[in-house]
Amino acid sequence: MARAIKRVVICPDNTGYEASLERWKIYVSLSDRNAERLGQIRVIDESGEDYLYEKSAFKEVSLPQSVRRAVLLAA
Repeated sequence: MARAIKRVVICPDNTGYEASLERWKIYVSLSDRNAERLGQIRVIDESGEDYLYEKSAFKEVSLPQSVRRAVLLAA
């Protein structure tokens, strides 16, 4: 089984997802081609599980490699 590519994203707009996502929090996103074709993104949310959300609720962020590594290890 191939490992999913992980990206670091931020959630500037949690409208409709207030119980699952915090505004301006950094989240880890897992690659999911089917979801991306539908305008969605797979994110590990506050429950610790990965779920699909509207892609427009997130922005991919560029972090220094050491910070990115720390975020991914903590997820």
